[in-house]
Amino acid sequence: MQMQKLQKFMPVIVIVALLALVFFYTATYTVGQAQKAIKFRLGEIVATNITPGLHFKWPLINGVKKFDARVHTLDQEPQRFMTVEKKNVIVDAFLKWRIADVGEYYVTVAGDPERANLRLAEILRDAMRDQFGERTIDEVVSSDRVEIMNILQRKTDKAARSLGIEVVDVRIKRVDLPEGVTESVYQRMRAERERAARQFRAEGKEAAERIKAEADRRKRVILANAQREAAIIRGQGDSRAAEIYAEVYSRHPEFYSFYRSLIAYRNSFNRKDDLLVLSPDAKFLRYFGLGEKKP
Repeated sequence: MQMQKLQKFMPVIVIVALLALVFFYTATYTVGQAQKAIKFRLGEIVATNITPGLHFKWPLINGVKKFDARVHTLDQEPQRFMTVEKKNVIVDAFLKWRIADVGEYYVTVAGDPERANLRLAEILRDAMRDQFGERTIDEVVSSDRVEIMNILQRKTDKAARSLGIEVVDVRIKRVDLPEGVTESVYQRMRAERERAARQFRAEGKEAAERIKAEADRRKRVILANAQREAAIIRGQGDSRAAEIYAEVYSRHPEFYSFYRSLIAYRNSFNRKDDLLVLSPDAKFLRYFGLGEKKP
């Protein structure tokens, strides 16, 4: 008997288990040890200090973005800089950075490492231009290289904090002299134009991402409000229907008992070949005059 009951409710149990599994999958997320994450509510940042592990979120309401929290490398092409002697040098350097403030990092560079590298490249280039412009070629090549790297690390780190980024280290790999003065001037002019173009492109991309994020946020808010209003209206309708049914049923309980029995008869004998085997005194047949006496 118990097995039959279990088999009868098995489809319901399976459906409930599947629904619970789907809800668990959409309502949870994990943050790895080498990740930082941001939690949103309808497009608005609500949490940035999310610890590694398993966390909960409301489906359709909350969103999560994850970012690589490991150390990144900016290894740009060698750049030309002018010393205090008005002579050009070619400097090959690289920079190590990681995310310090994930919320600021997402707002300023949209969480894009390539865009962060573009902004850091400009910061590093400006800092190197200042440092090499204060020194001679001999100082740059030999005695002051360690000091220059320390100063570059401090200055770039200070400037990068506004992007939510921490500069871990700055290293100069090589300092070379240019082949000719004309070529040096040409390369410097081209580098300046490319820097300005990259800056304009970066600002344009930042503005585009900001507009897109605002549009997405407004869309989610509108959809959430509409869904909430629909749920309220459905709930009010169901509540009113239940009140009407309860009120009418309380007035004529015998009539509605008879009415529900007619519906049951119709559903049970809706085809010519339907067959139902019951005892003559079954409650199901009481309105046929064959079943038990009506109370």
